[in-house]
Amino acid sequence: MDLKKHILNVKDFPIDGIDFKDVTPLLNDADAFAYVIDEMAKFVIECGANVVVAPEARGFLFASAVAYKSHTRFVLVRKPGKLPREVIDIEYTLEYGTNHQQMHKGDIKPGDKVVIIDDVLATGGTIEAIVKLVEMQEGKVEGVSFLIDLPALHDENLLQEYKVQKLVKY
Repeated sequence: MDLKKHILNVKDFPIDGIDFKDVTPLLNDADAFAYVIDEMAKFVIECGANVVVAPEARGFLFASAVAYKSHTRFVLVRKPGKLPREVIDIEYTLEYGTNHQQMHKGDIKPGDKVVIIDDVLATGGTIEAIVKLVEMQEGKVEGVSFLIDLPALHDENLLQEYKVQKLVKY
């Protein structure tokens, strides 16, 4: 399926110079959305994962459906102050400054096999931080899955130690 037909480029959003990839048309097409979920779920199963992990917010849209389809647990990764129980936190570097990602302490169990799902792979900073959160709890990242890859924004060797699924490249 040509998923690019269901993803719109929005120029200068959220700031000038950014070409935002709007996935809402894909979400509004039942066949395209089902195709993405089916492909990601197959990948999760092939990786032997028992947990799907995803960052807010658009990662949740795909990962929750994939977790359901692949009958795996779903663990949320959020920005500070959004999770109600004790969290583990990681600070990571952005192009201009730093950010934090958090997950509930204990949501990843030692030995869990994890696939991380997100909508877009850009610089890779978020995913690298999530890998560290999983490893801090003695989980093992088996793979990472993305709807969209923006290879011009990251090193080609990024994530080479994992199985990687990228459904659309720009």
